[in-house]
This record gives sequence, structure tokens and C-alpha cells, in this order.
Amino acid sequence: MDSKKIRKGLNHFLAWLGLNICSLIVRVIPASYLYAFASNISVLAYLFAKKHRNIALDSLHIAFGKEKSSREIQQIAKDCFANIAKSAVELMFFFDKPHLLEKRVELSGREHLDKALAKGKGVILVSAHFGNFPLLLGRLAVGGYKAGGIMKPMHDAKMEEIFRKKREKYGVRTIYSQPRNACVNNTIQVLRNNELVFIPIDQNFGSGGVFVDFFGQKAATATGPVVLAQRTGAALIPCFIIRQPSDRHIAIFEPEMEPDTGLSAQETVLVNIQKLTSIVEAYIRKYPAEWGWIHRRWKSKPS
Repeated sequence: MDSKKIRKGLNHFLAWLGLNICSLIVRVIPASYLYAFASNISVLAYLFAKKHRNIALDSLHIAFGKEKSSREIQQIAKDCFANIAKSAVELMFFFDKPHLLEKRVELSGREHLDKALAKGKGVILVSAHFGNFPLLLGRLAVGGYKAGGIMKPMHDAKMEEIFRKKREKYGVRTIYSQPRNACVNNTIQVLRNNELVFIPIDQNFGSGGVFVDFFGQKAATATGPVVLAQRTGAALIPCFIIRQPSDRHIAIFEPEMEPDTGLSAQETVLVNIQKLTSIVEAYIRKYPAEWGWIHRRWKSKPS
């Protein structure tokens, strides 16, 4: 076994061990200490996770370099790390206490969701890696909605299995993004059952998507929500979960987005993915620390 495989295996083991230790701590400490514990984790992560810290700072400079000072950008990066840590400990805490979610997460614009479901063709919740989005899915499941999400499996299969079982315990369906044909077929079936499917469109999609404007830069973006809506007649509803100063959350459901029509089928997809991406950008601009800046969003470039 070469040194690279040894390091990879060691990193996976340490991540698994850290997850289990943190999960144990979250179970035994009083709820009032939950966020203090998360704050300590975030400070350590910002100091020692150099690669992710640099990605966050680079991404923030791309998005806000002409609008915000270096000090403001650094503060957003720190707040981003803090929110990620808070979200992680919240998930560990609420996975075993789903009955508490109804008081913890308020649903705003629920009438838009119910109106769309009344059509009987399913709903595509278009969102981003924004706020504690897994908590949003849990809240919907606890509230009686049949909800699932398209998710990319974690690199560590052991950790992925832990989180998959936790999601199942909530009643949240996992639709893996790969293999692609299975993902598409499973999603179409779920929509035809008049269920909810959560699809984030904020990560680099390589050569398989379309390039749209995102913070003034071209970003490769998945076309799935629009293509699936065209095939099934499902409603497109942008939704976002936002942390409050009290560390409670508000999940906002926008009115159903009426797709625009382009000159061709390809242009129609491009126009509407741009429309959805602009909504995502507007929320990130308003709540910048809620977005996961530790991802190279603009890695792919148009040829």
C-alpha cells in the first residue's frame, strides 16, 4: 500500500473517530452548551483547516472583492465556519430528537408549497448548500411531507452510511446523484408520487451543465431542476433556511417560479437556470455567512 492510500485511510479513520466523539459529546452536554461547543470547533477548524480556509477566502474575494474590504471578507469566512459547525452539532443533536424540530424551525410561505402540491405533480425545491439545509428536510418530514434530496455521497463510505441511516430515521429519502440514470429515474418516480425533491444548484457542475452568471462570473451549473420540471410538470419552488440570532431557523418557500420560454429547448433551460441562480445569489448576498464558501464554485471555465 502506498503512502497516499495510507494517508487517505488515516484521514477517513480520524474523520469517523472525530464524528463519533463529537456525537457522543453532543448527546451528553446540556442543550444550553451546544452552541458554545460548536463555536470552539469552528475556531479550531478556521485555524487548522488551511485548505478550506483559503478556498473560502478566495471564493469570497471573487464574489465580493470589489464590494467589501479584506477585513469584512475575513469576518464572513469566520462566520461561515461558525455556521457550518453549528449546523453539524445541531444535526447530531436533533437526529435523536426530531420532535423538537417543529419548535426549532418555522415554515414561512408554506401556502406556496401546499398550493403546488395540490396540483399533484410533485414539487422541486430549488436551493443551495445554504444554512442548515438538512434540518429543513427533517422539518418537512416531521411536518408530514414526503421529502427527499438529491445528494452526492461522501468520499468516506462509512460516514455516508451513518448519515444515510440518520436521514432514514427522520423519514427523509436519499437520492444519490450517481449513477446519473438511476438518479433521474428515481427522481421522476418520486415526483410522480407527488412528493418533494430538494435539489441544490450552487456547486460546480463541470462539463455537464450550462454556464450562467453568478456574482459576475460564469459558473457551470446543473440543469436538473428545469429539465425534470419539463418532463414531469413538477412545480419549481425556491426555498432557503436562515439561521436567526437566537439560533432558531426560518425556512422560506418562495412562490412557484413560472418558467420563461426561450427560442429553443436549450435556450429555455439556460434562461430558467439563470433565473434560479439569480435567486440563489440574491439570498447569498443578503445572508453571506449562510453559504458554504469552502467549495470552488468557479473551478470550471467556459471553453
